[in-house]
Amino acid sequence: MFTPTRAAGLARLADFLPRAGRDYAALRNLDLPGHPHVSTLSPWLRHRLVTEEEVIDATLRAHPQGAEKFLAEIWWRTYWKGWLELRPGLWTAYRQGLAAGLNRLAAEPGLAARAEAAMTGDTGIDCFDHWARELVATGYLHNHARMWFASIWIFTLRLPWELGADFFLRHLLDGDPASNTLSWRWVAGLHTPGKTYLATADNIRRNTNGRFRPEGLAPEAPPLPMSPLPPPRPAPQGDHFDASAPSLLLATEEDLCPEFLLNLGLRPVAVAALGDVAGRSPLAVADPVHRFTEAAIADSLGRLGHPGAPRFGRRTLPALVDLAERAGAAQIVTPYAPTGPVASALSDLASLAGRRGIGLTRVLRDHDRHAWPLATHGFFRFREAVMG
Repeated sequence: MFTPTRAAGLARLADFLPRAGRDYAALRNLDLPGHPHVSTLSPWLRHRLVTEEEVIDATLRAHPQGAEKFLAEIWWRTYWKGWLELRPGLWTAYRQGLAAGLNRLAAEPGLAARAEAAMTGDTGIDCFDHWARELVATGYLHNHARMWFASIWIFTLRLPWELGADFFLRHLLDGDPASNTLSWRWVAGLHTPGKTYLATADNIRRNTNGRFRPEGLAPEAPPLPMSPLPPPRPAPQGDHFDASAPSLLLATEEDLCPEFLLNLGLRPVAVAALGDVAGRSPLAVADPVHRFTEAAIADSLGRLGHPGAPRFGRRTLPALVDLAERAGAAQIVTPYAPTGPVASALSDLASLAGRRGIGLTRVLRDHDRHAWPLATHGFFRFREAVMG
């Protein structure tokens, strides 16, 4: 269903565009086999094999009017990334909560058994069990199903939300630190204080065309206890590279269309790639996620004309610095990576490279530079600012 190349992502976009207007607005909430009414572009967008800006531009050309619902969904991704970038401590807090949840599993056999049943699709709740198995089998879920699943996980099964978010992040091909973490927080009432999302049997039955008729769902969704939200920090502006300096171009799994750097005048003396799929979770990340990401990186390197370029991970950063030094690079230039494992790896790389006199330049796309500073409050204020 998902071929991890830019060409496949662009083909999926072209195929969906005729349905991005009124059809999408009317039918987007339906979770049906094959997902015929949504774009399923998220795995390509997550790695920027296709960029948000490209999708927005193509949609506006195809639908000067009438595609506001679809465009809003694309902007949600930018909003989540910007919101977390302004409050990166919430990613750290999630990881701490996840560690606490995993410790509880080790100490509480009953909780561990309930969590295992939820992840294997053995709860007896028909829709939930189907989605758990669909996620593991395909690496994808309809957005509405994700909301229902998270709500049932938190309010019906009463499992720690961090464990559910981790289950998603380990299996989703589009697993993204910002979108995933903050969506789970939103369902739990931790994003907009006091506002939770309650999955109901009627809503699920109606929007699955009667495929599911779940019983025993929680009748209410009381918000989880929360700490005050941190104030937003200033939005990052990114770095500027010296086009005259010898440079190593570093593609990362966060942005696999680094050609925009070449368009800005970068002429690299070497090319490499960085990924940290394993860093998404302290548990094992699903093999399909590893395979999709590795193949997506290969596609990016091939398009750059360096199919054999070396790839590195967090544990092999010293070897990446060695490569830059051998190539005579004065700077390593890479697209800006938002909060998450790759951003943490780049911070480590900056320290290692700096000790050898090599700079790390993280270049922010204009799309992010203009939008992220606007992600200070709720999505609707953000949407008005970016969509007018």
